[in-house]
Amino acid sequence: MAEYDYDVIFIGAGPGGYVGAIRAAQLGLKTACVESRETLGGTCLNVGCIPSKALLHGSEKFAEAANGTLARYGVKLGKVELDLAALQADKADAVKGLTGGIEFLFKKNKVDWLKGHGTFKDAHTVTVAGKDYTAKEVVIATGSSVTPLPGVEVDNDKGVIVDSTGALALSKVPGHLVVIGGGVIGLEMGSVWRRLGAKVTVVEFLDQLLPGMDGDIRKEAAKIFKKQGMDLKLGTKVTGASVKGKKATLTLEPAKGGAAETLEADCVLVAIGRRPNVAGLGLENIGLELNARGQIETGHDFRTKVDGVRAIGDVIPGPMLAHKAEDEGIAVAEYIATGTGIVNHDVIPGVVYTLPEFAGVGLTEEQAREKGEIKVGKFPMMANSRAKTNHEPDGFVKVIADAKTDKVLGVWAIATVAGTMISEAALAMEFGATSEDIAYTCHAHPTHSEAVKEAAMAVTGKPIHI
Repeated sequence: MAEYDYDVIFIGAGPGGYVGAIRAAQLGLKTACVESRETLGGTCLNVGCIPSKALLHGSEKFAEAANGTLARYGVKLGKVELDLAALQADKADAVKGLTGGIEFLFKKNKVDWLKGHGTFKDAHTVTVAGKDYTAKEVVIATGSSVTPLPGVEVDNDKGVIVDSTGALALSKVPGHLVVIGGGVIGLEMGSVWRRLGAKVTVVEFLDQLLPGMDGDIRKEAAKIFKKQGMDLKLGTKVTGASVKGKKATLTLEPAKGGAAETLEADCVLVAIGRRPNVAGLGLENIGLELNARGQIETGHDFRTKVDGVRAIGDVIPGPMLAHKAEDEGIAVAEYIATGTGIVNHDVIPGVVYTLPEFAGVGLTEEQAREKGEIKVGKFPMMANSRAKTNHEPDGFVKVIADAKTDKVLGVWAIATVAGTMISEAALAMEFGATSEDIAYTCHAHPTHSEAVKEAAMAVTGKPIHI
């Protein structure tokens, strides 16, 4: 009789857990994955990355038809109307297809789905729906959830004060949407409802949008979103909220202190960040403590301080990104199976899927300057032939390189397809490329990606098209 039921159990079937479970099974490990949702895929596939992208894409198509963009290309339409129910149905169809696909992959790879909430009984035993399952290794991959804002109570059912989940499911376009938080989620969802007809006000505690991104990106973001019709209240904090009927009234004041003001809204989106999902795991049963930020600390091989327990994704330090969790899922499975796994945490791209998109990988210019002497090259998208032809002038590409070695330290971009373009930069950095390497790599013409080449050429002051 085997000592354990499984070689490895993953708790959580989000991008980290389900990918890790599939990889572990591919490597010959007997694998199970615990998930309490009715569908696999975690927040990302069910109420995060995937449904939000469906709404972003759909709202972009609606705006093209409604604001005359298509007309300039000779596509003449009559009165354009929004069928929000149809857009929401398309979103649901995308989610259903992808979550169902993971269930198929589990069956194909012989991964057991243990349905229910997982709690540690001891370091090698997880209780799910009243039954104990044992494993040689247990990987915590429970992801994250919305950070609450004191004084602003979320109730998605009422649809007046909502979190990101509620903002994805609105049944009508709000007259006035107030977004609390000028980060990725707030700007993505704000841009969806702005395009569909809402007045949108973004309230951000800091004096710039998109915390953590390069300074030039953050400055340009404010200009772009203002041009798109968003009202930005930067350096402002929300101190309270009240709901009366179908209206919310927010109390605001300057972040640095000053006179208070009120702001009325039909809908308020709370999007101030996310926090690790660790409640209810029974960590006290295995003696696993959290750090000051409520995260689980791990070593390079994702081991926690408790033997046999590892952790990946949003519950450990680092950016809360689906692709970071996926790579960690693959790596932890390989560590368990072979003793070796690889994740380069210095080269993890981040993308904001608005229009245009904002993307970056590596160090910001500010971070790079703190570390030593650098060279910077920038190239505007308005000088890129494909962007110009497509009437997409907003944005630029910025390449940051070490002044002595020319090694690329960071790349930042604003462009309609910046999320796709940034993968080239990540690959170059993974191979230790210099700006010269990128500059002398032939890029297809005409493409948006030529701007990456030109920005690399600009590092030495010799771009061609400016």
